[in-house]
Amino acid sequence: MANHSQFTKTISLNQYGIKNAKVNYQLTSEELHAETCSKGQGVEASSGALAVHTGEFTGRSPMDRFIVEDTITKDKVWWGPVNIPFESSKFQKLYDKVVDYLSNKEIYVRDSYACADPNYKLNIRVINEYPWSNMFAYNMFLRPTEAELEHFTPEWTVVNAPGFMANPEVDGTRQHNFAILDFTRKIALIGGTGYTGEIKKGIFSALNFILPVYKNTLPMHCSANVGKNDDTAIFFGLSGTGKTTLSTDPNRSLIGDDEHGWTAENTVFNFEGGCYAKVINLSQKQEPEIFAAIKKGAILENVIMDSEGHVDFADTSITQNTRVSYPIYHIDNIRQPSIGENPKNIFFLTADAFGVLPPISKLTPSQAAYHFISGYTAKVAGTEAGVVEPVPSFSACFGAPFMPLHPTAYAKMLSEKMQEAGVNVWLVNTGWTGGPYGIGTRMKLKYTRAMINAALNGDLGDYTYEDYHIHSVFGVAQPRTCPGVPTEVLSPRATWKDDKAYYTMAFKLSNAFRENFKKFESYASEEVRRGGPQRYAF
Repeated sequence: MANHSQFTKTISLNQYGIKNAKVNYQLTSEELHAETCSKGQGVEASSGALAVHTGEFTGRSPMDRFIVEDTITKDKVWWGPVNIPFESSKFQKLYDKVVDYLSNKEIYVRDSYACADPNYKLNIRVINEYPWSNMFAYNMFLRPTEAELEHFTPEWTVVNAPGFMANPEVDGTRQHNFAILDFTRKIALIGGTGYTGEIKKGIFSALNFILPVYKNTLPMHCSANVGKNDDTAIFFGLSGTGKTTLSTDPNRSLIGDDEHGWTAENTVFNFEGGCYAKVINLSQKQEPEIFAAIKKGAILENVIMDSEGHVDFADTSITQNTRVSYPIYHIDNIRQPSIGENPKNIFFLTADAFGVLPPISKLTPSQAAYHFISGYTAKVAGTEAGVVEPVPSFSACFGAPFMPLHPTAYAKMLSEKMQEAGVNVWLVNTGWTGGPYGIGTRMKLKYTRAMINAALNGDLGDYTYEDYHIHSVFGVAQPRTCPGVPTEVLSPRATWKDDKAYYTMAFKLSNAFRENFKKFESYASEEVRRGGPQRYAF
């Protein structure tokens, strides 16, 4: 019999090959919190949130992410270092080992779904070794009603066994941890890592294949919100660029934090039921909504606390990638259901550690496609071993590790949808100004918010010479004035003390853009190719 609280339904795991397990089905968040603490796998913070350590892995391991190569994927997936092929026969053998490992154990099972739009709903069953992993699934996936659970049929299954270690020589993995998608069996198999982000990113990666291939829908690694006039805004950006922070706005309703679909019916819907935010240097003053969401029901990952359970958000002694997951209803101002109309504005967020990109600039359609394919941000000193100065980091579509198709397939869909919708596209630098990292300063959040609000309100003028200056290196149009922002801040060159040093750094970054784009040139149109910097400097 399954242990449960409010549900009478019981399930067997025999069909998955898991035998004689003690099945805890659909436990509440409170029960999973208590289970985690009672098993010594986590502690309660002073805020009431559950705090856990994810173990050896405190982030995703992209080199250990695989896709089974079969008749579904063979001719569609963009195989390479992002999408590494895995043999179907080896998957079956590894799967059998994992379910044998989970047999005779206490297991936590949750039925949930992804995609807030009912026309795109994907039912998911998550099978976890640990209670806090199952609580993460409660937070991050959408939660069925009791009536829906009575007749629930899962389409995809996540099997999550952090304690199982693969044998690379036998199992075909690179090392003992792995995250493997099988589109024929409809299974996401995760082992050897406790990092919960692998669970949500597994389903995100599956949807990034399913939606464009079968549903004519663009999947996006972005956050989204909507204004009082039903104007939807989308925020693309890699980790650390401000995606969660800038979309969580008290004056706009949050559609979602990280993963969305843009449909052929001209709607934008959230994939998820929660948020998974970085909490490095989190403060109540700067990010009050996220700070307030860290309460009972939230899970803090890899943070340092004092003896009374107070979190030191500046402490990165475990990892720079400290995180919190919480159900979306922990944010007061949310869109219900999590669906918006066609977007009016799209923001590409980048943390430019070279300090040379404008804090906001307007993009033409070809520039938008170019920057979407490029997916630029920068690594700063100290974030990775050996990084001592800013290093450009490019992740196609602002989410390459989760994109099974060729990046230009997503870029083509985005470009078509942007032009159909007549959307404004903006490149926003949330990184450095007045010099590169170590010399300049980080862009003030209040200025970034003011620029985004001005773009949303139509206060950045017309696309004319009087209102915009064309950047001499990157070719983007930077506004000359913006309410609430000092004029000199809008020109990155004007914030530097040395013009020569500025242009030397600007051309260094433009060269990096061009070098990165070489691998896409044969797939991209001439129009898209001309959306990037047009000249080298040496």
